[in-house]
Amino acid sequence: MPSHPLRVAVVCSSNQNRSMEAHGILSKRGFSVRSFGTGSHVKLPGPAPDKPNVYDFKTTYEQMYNDLVKKDKELYTQNGILHMLDRNKRIKPRPERFQNCKDQFDLVVTCEERVYDQVLEDLNSREQESFQPVHVINVDIQDNHEEATLGAFLICEMCQCIQHTEDMENEMDELLQEFEEKSSRPFLHTVCFY
Repeated sequence: MPSHPLRVAVVCSSNQNRSMEAHGILSKRGFSVRSFGTGSHVKLPGPAPDKPNVYDFKTTYEQMYNDLVKKDKELYTQNGILHMLDRNKRIKPRPERFQNCKDQFDLVVTCEERVYDQVLEDLNSREQESFQPVHVINVDIQDNHEEATLGAFLICEMCQCIQHTEDMENEMDELLQEFEEKSSRPFLHTVCFY
């Protein structure tokens, strides 16, 4: 069992829905957790599929919230975006990009395969300094509110199981196989080094 609380990063594309839902739940359960996106910009649904709201990662959740209220409060209340941003700003001030963070984690959980690939690419391009292992695990979670909530509880349960393993390095594959069977979702897993 790790002597320190598991240091967890949860990553989706825009650090808005899936990673933030898991961030909130994991922090309430006492994990040392941060959340990130891997996209070049933050994208939120707009009035039409081809008209998303695009923000820089430096934009705070509060600024996004106020911008969308000005644009169409009714639409963004109805589709749950304002509720989501309200939750986000209670967790942290703004979205963060994984590629800009140099902190070390024991576990990086991604929410879709494309994000998993981007995280691996970033970690593998960094210069190895401490040779500390980091387990990168992908759990496919659809980007909607209901799936984000279900996915967050699944991620939390998985992190709790990993936290209580005697030997994380040797028990990880077996543990993930159990989660795959239980959740009927495929998991991807790679070990990288810092």
